[in-house]
Amino acid sequence: MEQAGSRRVGKMRLISPLMALSILSSTAGGIIMLAQLYLKDLHATPIVISMLTSFVWMGTLIGSTMWGTLADRYSRKHLLFLILMTSAVATGILALLLPPAGVLPAVFLRVLMVTGIAPMTMAIVSAISTNDHRGRDLSYLSASRSTGSALGKIIAGFLLADLGYRLSFFSLALLPIVACLFVFLLPRAESFSRKERQSLGTALRNGGLNGLYISGALRQMGTSGAASLIFVYMATLGVPVAIMGTINAIGAATSILGALIFGRLSDIVGRKTIFAFGFGMSAIVPVIFAFSRSASGIGLGYFILGMSFSSLYAGSTSYIGDHTPTERQGTMFGLFNSSRGVGGVIGPLIAGALTPLVGFHGMFLTMSGIALLGFLTVLAKTRTSPTLND
Repeated sequence: MEQAGSRRVGKMRLISPLMALSILSSTAGGIIMLAQLYLKDLHATPIVISMLTSFVWMGTLIGSTMWGTLADRYSRKHLLFLILMTSAVATGILALLLPPAGVLPAVFLRVLMVTGIAPMTMAIVSAISTNDHRGRDLSYLSASRSTGSALGKIIAGFLLADLGYRLSFFSLALLPIVACLFVFLLPRAESFSRKERQSLGTALRNGGLNGLYISGALRQMGTSGAASLIFVYMATLGVPVAIMGTINAIGAATSILGALIFGRLSDIVGRKTIFAFGFGMSAIVPVIFAFSRSASGIGLGYFILGMSFSSLYAGSTSYIGDHTPTERQGTMFGLFNSSRGVGGVIGPLIAGALTPLVGFHGMFLTMSGIALLGFLTVLAKTRTSPTLND
């Protein structure tokens, strides 16, 4: 009993700096909002501004798998230092107030780097967790990232109002440098990174992970497609601009508590129950958007979006940890985020092409159908974890 308590204290001493690292890194995500407003003030064309979102998801698509794979081969501590310092430089470059042709690659580089923090930190925590506590332990990281995301939107707004673009970009560039301090608290080396790795094909087939990744791409395609034009849609409903920001923050705020709740529930009722609930609820969000005629309706959609994301992410990451050996977990966590990146790139393109033809109502319903397909796929292609139900 005393040994278990000591092990738990040691685990929390590792998780705590990772949580701080996640919060600081995610807070710097406010840079995306600043970059979009900066491009608008440069009178960039709508297609250039929309490309910012595509560059963000492209960075996620490439970076997640790249860093996850490297994390299984090299020291995660050294890689985290490289990620944080390079992202600080990429953010600091924006303080030069570049033209649009410079803003897009700088943002891409920053996202390409920081997107590696999630698979690395999850792999570290998953490796020291047991199946009956993995959901709870991983939920701390998910809640930390959601906290950072919500804080980032708030901090970036205040910085811009008080300091302007140049000093705002520079201030956010300092956050990754501060985060480096917490990397010093991590173990110097991870012995599991030297093990012989399971083949990628075997890892994908194990436990139906290939079905989970396909479902993740479809779900993200539907939700990202719906969200890509939601601010334009709210404008047509007469929702004030000031209210739009508050509505947008509802999803991130909901995810903070949702990550902690669903992470613990996944340890109790099983992974598939939790992530299937999240995939199913995701299909409802675009329908709510389609029939909303006020800010309260859109707010309800974002509340369900935050709840659906936290449940599917908590269940999915725990499921991946259960069915993947420690020497492959960085790769598999990264691949899951990359699958979402595929949906994030394709979904907005489909939504943008459909809306002129079928209107917002038809576009939202189409996005719901795509997300529903993801729900049906995850039901058919994954199985209940035997480690939780023996």
